[in-house]
Amino acid sequence: MPQTPLTPSLLLSATLLTSTLPVSAQIAEPNINEKKPEITKIVQQISAQHIDGYVRKLVSFHTRHTMSETQSDTVGIGAARRWIKAELERCSNGQLDVQFDSYVEAGGRRISKPTEIVNVVATLKGKTDPGRYYVVSGHYDSRATDVMDATSFAPGANDDASGTAAVMEMACVMAQHRFDASIVFMAVAAEEQGLYGAAHWAKQAKEKKMNIAGMFTNDIIGSSRSEHGEIDNKSVRLFAEGIPAVKELPDATRNLIATGGESDSLSRQLARHVKETGERYVPGFTVNIIHRRDRYLRGGDHIPFLEQGYAALRFTEPNEDFHHQHQNVRIENGVQMGDLPEFVDTDYTANVARVNAAALASLALAPATPAQVQMNTSQLENDTSMRWNANTEADLAGYRIVWRDTTSSVWQGGVMVGNVLSYTVKGKSKDNYFFGVQAVDKDGNISVATYPMPEKK
Repeated sequence: MPQTPLTPSLLLSATLLTSTLPVSAQIAEPNINEKKPEITKIVQQISAQHIDGYVRKLVSFHTRHTMSETQSDTVGIGAARRWIKAELERCSNGQLDVQFDSYVEAGGRRISKPTEIVNVVATLKGKTDPGRYYVVSGHYDSRATDVMDATSFAPGANDDASGTAAVMEMACVMAQHRFDASIVFMAVAAEEQGLYGAAHWAKQAKEKKMNIAGMFTNDIIGSSRSEHGEIDNKSVRLFAEGIPAVKELPDATRNLIATGGESDSLSRQLARHVKETGERYVPGFTVNIIHRRDRYLRGGDHIPFLEQGYAALRFTEPNEDFHHQHQNVRIENGVQMGDLPEFVDTDYTANVARVNAAALASLALAPATPAQVQMNTSQLENDTSMRWNANTEADLAGYRIVWRDTTSSVWQGGVMVGNVLSYTVKGKSKDNYFFGVQAVDKDGNISVATYPMPEKK
């Protein structure tokens, strides 16, 4: 849902804590709804033809099973990862720092022998805020029906050459542009065996105290056709967790629950931003936010990031066809089984990649999310008063307060409040609305919203 335009009545409904602004002194809002030329160019440069080529090349390695061949240049997961690394190095003209991230997994439920798990990680360093990272991934390993079968033909065209190809195409296009924050493009391994590659990288990130402001995984984004033949090439599912499924709840999560903010987790805030941005730059394409961590009792490479406390989301096509997922290639009862490239709609995949790229570019160009946003609870009132810490960006234009009904999943209204650190929204009670605070730069790039916590006494 697009944000509500700022009408005079909305502008007059908010005042500074320190004074009331006359109509003539209302803060001029940078045009946050205007498409940014650089992001538009990035979206236009995403190529379905390139994605199709990447998918078919990945399929050509016969199998990319985690425990498959590593010495051959044409067969197995070793050849696949070397090709991915070389292609990212080639297409980026030196702008990406492309590295293997590896460790040896001694064994586990789906690892029967000591196995080297290798992620391909390409980092595009930000120019003014390089310590703030956004991560996007697809998993390049594949599987047949038997998850331990490391030799059979396992093309993995949709699951997940489609996601890996989308990430590669984004990396190649976005490497030609510059952003304030850093972007990490990853092809991760061993998803099918238990999310090993993503878990290793996310754990390292946490230990290094990396500021990962958002993470997307693209897993099974290649088909617009359901198993019943229905076509939906105009939408994608975006899975966004609410309350984290962890053993011990941190204080911030307890405060979410206490204030009814179950739908205002870091991941849900990120999902709102992705939906709004993606739908603006890819007209006619809908991002459906699914209020779940993942599909029912299933998982993907965003989960290790969630478990480390990061905001993380999963993109997946609207209708999965299980004839073409985790299946040996064969014909059964006249039906072609197996995850073959002819069942991948790369025009659809390209649109999902465009949504990803638009969101990543918008996030990496925007200021950081406001910190320490607090809701004033010192007195009972029907207005809503908030305060926050100052952002440090040199090009900061100010802050924006947004709100929505408690029954809405997207922001419905907002007002630019200028470069101030406290604000009162008059006539809108925190009992009846959810609020957030966004930072806005002078070009109109806007951050993810921060949910206000109860003011500390």
